[in-house]
Order: sequence, then C-alpha cells, then structure tokens
Amino acid sequence: MAGGPRPVPAKAKAKTVASPELPAAVFDPDRLRAVVESQLMDTEPEGAFDDLARLAMAITGTDMAFFTVADGRRSFWKSAVGIDPAAGRENDIRDSPCHLLIATGRPLIAEDAVTDARIKDLAAIGALGIGAWAGYPVVSPDGHVLGGFCVIDDQARQFTDAQRESLKTLARSVSSEIALRQALRAALASGAASAELARTLQESLLPPSLPQVPGLDVAALHLPADATHAEVLGDFYDLFRTPGKTWCAVLGDVCGKGIEAAKVTALARYTVRTEATQHPRPATVLRRLHHALFDQKISDRFLTAALTTFKVRDDGSVSGRYTSAGHPPALIRRADGTVEELHIPGTMLTTFLNPDQVRLGETTFTLRAGDALLLYSDGITEARTRRRGPFFGEDALAAALAATVAMDAHTTLSYLRKAVTDHTGGYAVDDTALLLLRVPTHT
Repeated sequence: MAGGPRPVPAKAKAKTVASPELPAAVFDPDRLRAVVESQLMDTEPEGAFDDLARLAMAITGTDMAFFTVADGRRSFWKSAVGIDPAAGRENDIRDSPCHLLIATGRPLIAEDAVTDARIKDLAAIGALGIGAWAGYPVVSPDGHVLGGFCVIDDQARQFTDAQRESLKTLARSVSSEIALRQALRAALASGAASAELARTLQESLLPPSLPQVPGLDVAALHLPADATHAEVLGDFYDLFRTPGKTWCAVLGDVCGKGIEAAKVTALARYTVRTEATQHPRPATVLRRLHHALFDQKISDRFLTAALTTFKVRDDGSVSGRYTSAGHPPALIRRADGTVEELHIPGTMLTTFLNPDQVRLGETTFTLRAGDALLLYSDGITEARTRRRGPFFGEDALAAALAATVAMDAHTTLSYLRKAVTDHTGGYAVDDTALLLLRVPTHT
C-alpha cells in the first residue's frame, strides 16, 4: 500500500468522457428524502467513519477507501482516506461508480477497472487513478441506498472471499451507525425515547435471527427487565461465520441502559464482527475491541463480554477457544447432565484503562454429541424477587441447565427462562441475554 495520501493524477484531471445516463433510482423521491434525513451531505469528516475506512484499507491492502453519500447531483465523500485533501471531497455523480450501487442495491467488484465495461468509461477511473474498485451499498434505516463504501487500488487486483466478506461487514456497520444516529436524534427531539423507538433501536442492536450452523442446534434469548421495552438495554449477542469453517459467538453486557449504552453496544457489535474476520484468536478480538473503545471514547460506560471461536469437525464434535473480558463464566452441560464452568480471568473493557493494562487469556474446549455451551449475562444469576429475596445464583442456573439433557436449544432456553421466572415471581431487576450452542445427539 502506498504511503501517505495520494495526489490526483495531473494527466487525468483534464480527461473528459461522455456522461452516462443515470438510473431512475438515483432520483427516487423517497431515496432523496432519506439522504436529507441522514444529515450527512456537506458535513465534516468524522472519526467513526474514517476508522472504518482505515480498517478497510488495512484488511484489503488497498490505497484508498471512501464512504460516499449521493443525492441527484453529487457523490459527496463523507470519508476519504488515502487521498490528498486538495482533491476535494466530491465529484459529479455521473463520474462515480456510486450511481451503479444505487441502481442495483448490490455490491460492485471491478478487479480490473480500466477494462470493466461497467465502469471503465467513468471519469473517476482516470481522475483517481483507479486500477481496482470494490464497493458496497450503504442503506438508510428504511432500506434506501444512500451511497457506497468502497476501497480503491491503483493496480488491477483480486479481492479474496475473506476481504469481500469484511467489506460487506464494514458497509453494514456504516449503515448501522447511520440508523443509530437517526434513532438517537428522534429520541432527543421527543425529549425521551418512547417504547416504540426503544424497541426499534434495540432490534437494530441484535441480529434479527441466528444463522444456521451446520451440525449445531443454536438458540438465543433476550429478556428485558422492563416489560414495556421503554429503554434501550445494554445486553447483546451475535453469531456469525468467519473465514474457513470457523464461527464466532459473542455475548456482552454494557453497563447501564439508554442512549449511552446503545452507542457502546453498536460499536462493540460491528468491531467484533470486523476483527473476528481477521484474527482467529478470541482474546485478540476483544483486545481490538478495547482499542476501539479507548480510541473513540464515545462513552465512559464499561462492558463485559464472553467470546468464542469454534468449528464443527468432521466427526460432529466442536472444538473451540474461549475468552472472557470480566464476564460471568460460560457453562458447558455435558450429555450426562454434569455442568462445568468455562472460566478464564479477564479485564472488563473500558475507556479508563490504557490498552497495555488489559489482561485477557484464553482456554480451549470440546463439545461432543449431547453437549451444550451456554453464554449468559448476569441478569439471570442476579434475578430476585421484588421483596429483595435471594439471587437466582450460579448454582441454580447450573442445576436448571443440568435438567435440560433431553431438550433442544430453544426448549432449553425456554426452560431456563421459566426457572428464573418461577424464582422471582415474574420480577426481574436487570435485562438478560442467553446464547446456547448444542451438539445434537446422533440418531
């Protein structure tokens, strides 16, 4: 990758080409309204977006990275990393591949830009010295394409599957950041987050559904302490595939509730998703998350997290690595009903700790037929009655988990939910998240 910002090639500045006919989607009134509502056009660069662009460059080894927002005339460079600032921060939308992302709503990968029929005649190819271009749509909360997130190399090149997946994740992270900002603006404008707004924002911070992991039975549960859903909560979980046959599961707990917790949750989710595609060691992923919290300082809220990377082997067993940043230990329920703690000391993540003060270790585990791994937040163990009775506690959780040997993943979590509800009489003092990975028994 070339060092420092690249100047605009002088010989390319004077190049003129015929302007392409713009697709109708560019001028769609609902899309243009979404661009206005994003409040991104003609605004200053911001660290949140520039950091994602720099990460994209590091992952792909490219020369430049852009996050652009486009109206009906211009492609505005909200983030432009690796280019000389003298080049300005926009170009005519006819000159940029961005209008093609708007037209299709799909990624566009041009590994040899000067011969790719889709973009070779666009003025930006010469003006920016583009040899290869990989762009992904950035969308509004209601699904309109606002612009694109792209990387550029000055030479033709290939992009690996892992790099493409990482770019897709980063583009999705940009979209999530935009959705979060708009939800927060709406909350502030109303004076307080309504139950509907809080519910919408909460849903944006959790995966809409868990992916199917071949060879595993998986389930997750999120239980708000407040049945009205009037506040955004700090618990989150995620499960996603990483390069090769490896998967990553994470469950975290951000201190507190509300807007500040939502900011940290959003940063944690997209940082973990991005870093896990580059680093196979779970401790490294959480260490990189701490760096992001420390560098961006979006809130003084701390978080705890448990993270595992694992793969399903040919014999059906699961081998994995596990790390914890101050989080309650994961539990393994064996096929015979015994329950083991998967405990590893680790520092909670907070902006008050310098990166060299964070201590994170790892341990390994194996799951075989009938075994299950449970990640959970302390909302379940600290649940108690309104009358300040005893906590549900770790022992009761382990006992309830031990009784689920014959149950599938969803039934297991339902059983745990009923056990804690019976203990508290329906009253919960904190929100709770549960994520279960179960190896089915052979039939």
